[in-house]
Amino acid sequence: MKSKVAVLRGEPQPSIGNTIQRDAAILVAHWAERAKADQPTAARVHHDVLIDHMPVFLWELGRTLADDGQPSTQVERAAEVHGDQRWETGWSLGEVVRDYQILRVVLVEYLEQDLNRPLASRESMVLSVAIDDAISASVSAYSSSLVKAVELVTPTPAADARPEELLTILGLLGHELRNPLAPLGNGLQLLKVAAASPAQLEKTRLLMERQFNVMTRLVDDMMDVPRLARGKLSLQRDRLDLTALVRECAEDRREALKGAGIRLAVDLPEAPTWTSGDGTRLAQAIGNLLTNAQKFTDHGGEVRVQLVVDEGRRIAVVRVRDTGIGIEPTFLPKVFESFMQAERSVNRSRGGLGLGLALVKGIVEHHGGTVRALSDGVGKGAEFVLDLPLIGHLDAVGPRDAQAAPTASTARRILLIEDNRDSAESLRMYLELFGHEVAVAHSGPEGMSVAERFLPDVVVCDIGLPGMDGIDVCLALRAVRQLADALVIALTGHGSGSTGDRIQSAGFDAVLLKPIDPEQLARMVAEYA
Repeated sequence: MKSKVAVLRGEPQPSIGNTIQRDAAILVAHWAERAKADQPTAARVHHDVLIDHMPVFLWELGRTLADDGQPSTQVERAAEVHGDQRWETGWSLGEVVRDYQILRVVLVEYLEQDLNRPLASRESMVLSVAIDDAISASVSAYSSSLVKAVELVTPTPAADARPEELLTILGLLGHELRNPLAPLGNGLQLLKVAAASPAQLEKTRLLMERQFNVMTRLVDDMMDVPRLARGKLSLQRDRLDLTALVRECAEDRREALKGAGIRLAVDLPEAPTWTSGDGTRLAQAIGNLLTNAQKFTDHGGEVRVQLVVDEGRRIAVVRVRDTGIGIEPTFLPKVFESFMQAERSVNRSRGGLGLGLALVKGIVEHHGGTVRALSDGVGKGAEFVLDLPLIGHLDAVGPRDAQAAPTASTARRILLIEDNRDSAESLRMYLELFGHEVAVAHSGPEGMSVAERFLPDVVVCDIGLPGMDGIDVCLALRAVRQLADALVIALTGHGSGSTGDRIQSAGFDAVLLKPIDPEQLARMVAEYA
């Protein structure tokens, strides 16, 4: 005999099923608006880019309820995507469940309004069972992603890890993420004080910018380690000059080192050193080595950066040497493991998550190179040696022209399609400073309507949009003859996996990961010809 739940799960309800299927896009918009208002902390982690799977989920849910009530694999798969996406963007398990509870409320309210009557008790029960099944699939996917991440980044296998080790790692994560929150909170309070002077406000702005960058680096590191371990890190390879790259990385950190009382010495060849790689990722790796050197070198010490060419082995060798606290011989083999530091207690003075060197190793190996750590012991400093393959002749090509800063002479007609109103408004104001004419839309259908009237040169489109997702918007834009040559840039907080594959195949000219750098966007617009 079937259980009551099994009977309800197999029972068709065509009245509600047909409505859900017909109005899936409208329901997504209602759900997104309610969810962002109800879960402000979830909205902070890019809630607006996480709805691309919801139209499929609701359409399939409506179809199964209208036909035979039997669960659809598409419904289950969309729910699994929901859980996996929210894990990758930092949601708690409670927020994942609450997301579906909000959807349940939105569905009931909309159905009762559309049908002009309260739902029958049987309809309500069938709908509740369907949502509960979705919650179960979503939570299962979320938990699976979490377990895989722990297995990938925990030094010992998850099955063998001692509970105190996992608790130490979790405590470390919480400690490091909370550190920037205190100055950010103080800064927000200061901004509310009308008596604050312009000088105080500028100092506060710089403080908040620094702490925002700290939090961004922490979150980026935590997301990059699992991607590297899964082989999912996307590289934008190009011919690049390592001499210029290393020089820029060193100069970027010169002031920070000077402020810490540490001398910086740079020894680079005069000629370009050509390799093939992702400049942003290699800069991240070299920057992590410099940050590591600063962290473990005391006031009065020195950090030396050197680049030499080994023509015999056809490699470029980058060395970052410090006069800091050194590394114990027994710890050297472990320095590139995730969450590993010689000082593991939460109150240690050096700070950090212990992910920087793991990322260096992953990035370098993705470029066909190697990295190794050297130290003569405690108190004798450390050296990290990074080898990368060379390409072509050292003097075959001159360095690329430096990227020009965006100017008013490159003014364009730009359409921003972004349902996060604060984000859209701040980007609009920034781009208008360079003389661009900017129009804004907050949903997919509105974006298409504005595009057909405004005829933009550049479209900056969020992927997760109510009514019509950014991928469908891009496909529709490409079908409009007057917009065929427009530069279309995707904004997303989820650049890997199935979403990343769909973005690449949709016809976007470029992809920017959130939170985006407005200057990078402005430069892309300025370079568009």
